[in-house]
Amino acid sequence: MTTARHARYALRTAVALVSAAVLATTGYSWAVYQEVSDGLVTSEALGEQAPAGLDEEFTALLVGIDSRTDAAGNPLPPEVLEQLRAGVDEGQFNTDTLILLHVPAGTEGSASAVSIPRDSFVEIAGDLGRHKINAAYRRGMRAAEAELVARGLTGAALERASREAGRETLVDTVEELTGLRVDHFAEINLAGFVEITDAIGGVPVCLNNAVSEPRSGIDLPAGTQVISGGDALAFVRQRRDLPDGDLDRVTRQQAFLAGLARSALGSGALADPARVERLVGAVTRYVVLDRGWDLDRLVAQLRRASGGDIAFRTIPTGRPDLRTPVDGVAVEVDPDAVRAFVAEAFGEGGVRERPAAPSTAAAAGPTTVRTTPVPLGPAATTTTAGATPPTTTQRPITAATVPCVD
Repeated sequence: MTTARHARYALRTAVALVSAAVLATTGYSWAVYQEVSDGLVTSEALGEQAPAGLDEEFTALLVGIDSRTDAAGNPLPPEVLEQLRAGVDEGQFNTDTLILLHVPAGTEGSASAVSIPRDSFVEIAGDLGRHKINAAYRRGMRAAEAELVARGLTGAALERASREAGRETLVDTVEELTGLRVDHFAEINLAGFVEITDAIGGVPVCLNNAVSEPRSGIDLPAGTQVISGGDALAFVRQRRDLPDGDLDRVTRQQAFLAGLARSALGSGALADPARVERLVGAVTRYVVLDRGWDLDRLVAQLRRASGGDIAFRTIPTGRPDLRTPVDGVAVEVDPDAVRAFVAEAFGEGGVRERPAAPSTAAAAGPTTVRTTPVPLGPAATTTTAGATPPTTTQRPITAATVPCVD
């Protein structure tokens, strides 16, 4: 099994959204492909920018969100919430997973993925102050609500429009932190994660030690094992009782995505019509893609990324116990160090200013307007005086093996 084939499937399955691409290439049936295309929920979070061409490099922001609703904003039923074992709702619309996936132009380059820890303390776009980055989506929603209500929006329409504002705030925040232009956006929630891992028959992971932690619901032995459903969700969500907290959780997520690639490739799950049908249902109910990422374009773009094995890295971080005035303990980051890191990881071609463009929320008209291109010089936020300089010591995680993690 070649490294190139690992890379293709790693890309197609990252954060589950790429399940749609896998469906389109299994040869199951055109009817299934069309069902996914017609049923997908799309977002206007990237505004009116033209999507990257089929032969051009692109950067996608992949988001895992702590939401108790489906992609259309409908509340999850109690039996689904019980299956999630997600515990206490610590805040709707917090983003527990943030990964930037960069695919270079042509067919020879290797794709790269960079994680942003959810507790990174950053400037939130839209003058919303310094907070943990996982709150950018929620704070963007809340900031837009008054204006949307004044327009007369209520109920489901208000929910859709405010979520679009939240997505836009998150994208802007990531762009300002990294100096990157986000070309594509994808979002999946807790229930979608569980259903997709069930549909493919589980994911191989490896734990250095047995772990049992009630808040996340995890209770797994040490060693290599195959997990799915609620166990898989607990595996990627746990951060308490881990040596490095949120940073260890990021490593778990990366190891899981690498295992997801191997599982989809080696188990034959995607040749099973019944499993593909379950996958279709999960993708259409729980995945949100930007308007420009239709399946034809997504598949064509991801097929190019076959020159080498995808590597998962994490942005450089400083103190993991940074005391903040509003958000408790956070992870310290230096925007200058982050920008230098992603420029090296993705290549200088991946660092591009984004043209200003108006954005329109689905079924609600515009929510906000992008008026400032992404700054590429020194950022306004800096590390706390006397703090530990940002460092990155993590080895890249790839899809070539099953890495053992804490």
